[in-house]
Amino acid sequence: MPTITYTSGGSRRDFVRSAAGLFATVPLFSAARQATDSSHAGPALAYIGTYSSPQGPEGSKGRGKGIYLFEMNRSTGALSQRALFENDSNPSWLALNPSRTHLYSGNETDTYKGASSGSVSAYSIDRSNGRLTLLNTVASGGAGPAYISVHPTGKYVFSANYAGGTVAVLPIRANGEVGDATDVKHDHGPVGPTHAASAPPGSFAISGHDKPHAHTIESDPSGRFVISTDLGMDRILIWKFDSERGKLTPNDPAFVSVPLGDGPRHIVFHPNKLWFYSLQEEGSTIIAFDYDNTAGKLTAKQTVSSLPKGFTGTSFTSEVRISSDGRFLYAGNRLHDTIAFFSIGTDGKLTFIGEEWTRGDYPRSFTIDPTGNFLYSCNQRSDAVTTFRVNRQTGRLTFTGQYTPVGTPAIVVFLS
Repeated sequence: MPTITYTSGGSRRDFVRSAAGLFATVPLFSAARQATDSSHAGPALAYIGTYSSPQGPEGSKGRGKGIYLFEMNRSTGALSQRALFENDSNPSWLALNPSRTHLYSGNETDTYKGASSGSVSAYSIDRSNGRLTLLNTVASGGAGPAYISVHPTGKYVFSANYAGGTVAVLPIRANGEVGDATDVKHDHGPVGPTHAASAPPGSFAISGHDKPHAHTIESDPSGRFVISTDLGMDRILIWKFDSERGKLTPNDPAFVSVPLGDGPRHIVFHPNKLWFYSLQEEGSTIIAFDYDNTAGKLTAKQTVSSLPKGFTGTSFTSEVRISSDGRFLYAGNRLHDTIAFFSIGTDGKLTFIGEEWTRGDYPRSFTIDPTGNFLYSCNQRSDAVTTFRVNRQTGRLTFTGQYTPVGTPAIVVFLS
């Protein structure tokens, strides 16, 4: 059973920085869909996963203690810590099942029970207060799981194991526990060059092109196809998924390539299920695709930079998200330490609007809360999560002045 520690949240001093101007956006959904639920009764709860072991990210030490539970003030966005569920194995990625009764953590280590693998842990959730109870932990099917997700049926967890270059399918038992992998696929193919083809002038962004590195894995909205990225191979892989047996088979075509060295990292589907976006870590680009959900086929139609026009130097992207109304896309830039925002046109193409400083160092990921009113940036090297108010009409982010101290934060997942 995990140890639970209760502590209070806090804030740090404010900084002032000007924000970029904004252009008008094209509305894609009705005003009814844009309405917030800020008046919804009951607390808004969120989990924050951290790096928590001496073997932290990029060779640094993890300063988190495990998985933190916070309550969000629906009016101000402020986070107040409720509990800590200790896990010293880098629970750096979290995923909820569709019914939100269980939480799963990808524990990003290179060794589990003496084998070359990370692990995945299953927790049951007390919906009355958000408390977690550890159910079990199993091998993730490869070293260094950087990303996990849950299939729409709630019957499987997918794991992308970065260091091991594998993707795995783990069954979820009736009681919420996770079982041993029903399938593990090793990424095979040539790796790209160390320098990204699309990198800005003066960039020294090199990483991950020594061998295959699986970085993300997600089901498509239908559950019939699964998409994964391999940063080292500069490929987005497409799999057919057998939900009865928990097996992956290559689609036809089995992958699409991105420019050499650009390194696909994270992906996101548009709410209309017909558009798909891939964020490249070293190239600092976003590629927009049309998605054929009957054949699992991706067709690229646009590439834009995640950095402002004229930027020179080194930056690494981190996260990509879309607002729930489908009007705006957000992309994180590490080293540049900004979140860029784009309007999404009626054809799915992106238009750069502006960017906002994260008020912290190295934004590992960020999350928009379920109301769509607040965005939370996990500033890994600053040991803090910063809060921004989202302008639902323009996409603009405005810093609220709130710093929430969390050691090496990696991801925020909202329960409610």
